[in-house]
Amino acid sequence: MDDHQPLTSLDEWEEDLLRRYPPPTAPATAADGSARYRDYSAATVRPTVRRFYELNHRHQTLDFVRAKRAEYLGLGRMRMGIWEAMEYLNQLVDESDPDLELPQIEHLLQTAEAIRHAGRPDWYVLTGLIHDLGKILCLWGEPQWAVVGDTFPVGCRFSETIVFHEFFAANPDAERAEYQTDLGIYAAGCGLDQVLLSWGHDEYLYHVVRRHLPPPALAMIRYHSCYPVHREGAYDRLLTAADRGLLAWVRDFNQFDLYTKRDERMDVAALRPSYEALIARYFPPTLAW
Repeated sequence: MDDHQPLTSLDEWEEDLLRRYPPPTAPATAADGSARYRDYSAATVRPTVRRFYELNHRHQTLDFVRAKRAEYLGLGRMRMGIWEAMEYLNQLVDESDPDLELPQIEHLLQTAEAIRHAGRPDWYVLTGLIHDLGKILCLWGEPQWAVVGDTFPVGCRFSETIVFHEFFAANPDAERAEYQTDLGIYAAGCGLDQVLLSWGHDEYLYHVVRRHLPPPALAMIRYHSCYPVHREGAYDRLLTAADRGLLAWVRDFNQFDLYTKRDERMDVAALRPSYEALIARYFPPTLAW
């Protein structure tokens, strides 16, 4: 199995999220009718997903996160506009199954359209449109486990609520006593913006767009994959009151992120003018990436 890209497509991680966090009106059940909520047994989890988290939990150390932040957050790789970035991301279409996998730009439009139809503000719609653009890291040679996956704090004890917690036994930070206390390198109530999360597309995109969107939008982008914090309630000791308010926005956004994907095609050409106008209200023609 390819340790660099263990998933058959990036969508495989998102499909597993739906298994773990089914819509409240449609809980996942076993054949005998019993609930299968947060069931990570070998019988229900694809081997590729298990392998993905084995690699993620082994390699996402504090030093790795700091190195990736130093590599990418100077934002000197290229300049392009938001719509251009959406088209660039389209290279991630899963060519092994073209009849079922939609282009990435259509998945982004599905999310944005669902948010628009729900009557959320225009900045919220725009957040849905762009929230996964950080996945362009895959196009620059980053392994899947360093781009997608549930994110979590590093530099303190790994919460047992993190999926496949047992794989952290192979993480070098598990042997660093100073990183394995409740607070680790942090102070109580320091705030999420002072906490280093495992590296991925969320943190990267946050830094690309952070000067252009309101705080709730930035929280949605930065923390939408941080399920241990916004869905499991772990790491509350690090949060401020302001963080808790922002996480309410993240949880609201999560319903659109998880439950809007479908095989229905989007008319990209028809939707493009209105979305380009929306983009122009918040972003300059080009951004540093």
